[in-house]
Amino acid sequence: MHVKVTINGELYERDTREYHTLLEFLRGDAGLTGTKEGCAAGECGACTVIFNGAAVNACMVLAAEIDGSRIETIEGEATDGVLSDLQAAFVKHQSIQCGFCTPGMVMSIRDLIRVNPTPSVAEIKERIEGNFCRCTGYVQIIEAVLDVTGQLNDETRGELRHV
Repeated sequence: MHVKVTINGELYERDTREYHTLLEFLRGDAGLTGTKEGCAAGECGACTVIFNGAAVNACMVLAAEIDGSRIETIEGEATDGVLSDLQAAFVKHQSIQCGFCTPGMVMSIRDLIRVNPTPSVAEIKERIEGNFCRCTGYVQIIEAVLDVTGQLNDETRGELRHV
């Protein structure tokens, strides 16, 4: 099947198999390998992208569903080689260790901040609930989100003692 899809503001026209997933389309057909495959079952969040304005697991969307859609991936976060504010906060707070979960984590949080520019610790935890990180313990990730949203202070740091 032939699809036309806008990814990170750029139009992609490709032939793909209708039973391929959006993840397979991004990595194989479009050559965008920043989105990672973890479980291929919608459980780990490593493949999170923004699909028509909502965060989704790319492994759970069929290529047959993407024609005419708008997709944002981790490759669209940086501009001209400069990290986005969120990516820079991840670096600042050492929220990246092995880095495998980072693309999906950043996209989930980007979607949250669009909906709620000043999320609470509880809202951040709820949003990243489906994104598994085996390295950081999540505290640094939550600190990065609080920092980028202008909410990192002694009170919010205190809340993180109970994460």
